Amino acid sequence: MSITSRGATYHESAAYRGLIDAVGGIATIVLAIVGLASVHAQLMVAIATIVFGVALLIQGGAMLSEFAEVISPTGSAVATVDEFGGTDFMAVFMGGAAGIVLGVLALLGINPTVLAPIAAIVFGTALVLSSNAIWRISMLRRSAASDTRDILTSEIASGSASIQALAGLAAIVLGVLAVAGEADLTLNLVTLLVLGSTIVLTGSSLAATLLNAMRSA
Repeated sequence: MSITSRGATYHESAAYRGLIDAVGGIATIVLAIVGLASVHAQLMVAIATIVFGVALLIQGGAMLSEFAEVISPTGSAVATVDEFGGTDFMAVFMGGAAGIVLGVLALLGINPTVLAPIAAIVFGTALVLSSNAIWRISMLRRSAASDTRDILTSEIASGSASIQALAGLAAIVLGVLAVAGEADLTLNLVTLLVLGSTIVLTGSSLAATLLNAMRSA
């Protein structure tokens, strides 16, 4: 009973984190759209970069919690996260933290037209690397699937991994173009719009997967 209760609480906490990072993605989208409407574009870029960095950190925590639960449902396994791709999770945390720092510097007016696209490149790289972790989680869940609902949630997670990888590559390309181009914030805002949309999709699908697992528990 205690193990079941602990597992449900574990999934519930991770699911809420998945929902919160989806909210962060929505906030990023709104800020990017406001900036594209020429309303304090430089300020919107900096704030959206910080918000997305925070959302990425939260997403990393949700993925790490789910991954740990998948490889050790009862908490008794001796394997470490590093053995199952811990560097993928580290990329998310480091990318989120670095993006927040760059966003704060841009907010302070320190060369925002350069720092913002660099942050976008960092975010894109983190998404590409962490997509492998999402795929790994979906494969582990599929191998342990006991019914059609479990198989469906693993398929959702696998699809999220593909979306995240493609969006990460797009963010990297747009970030490089923004750095190489003139001092124009439009590309930065478009990149943040893409990133925000991606984390809404992956965050909500991750939350759905976790909530389904919680109900099963």
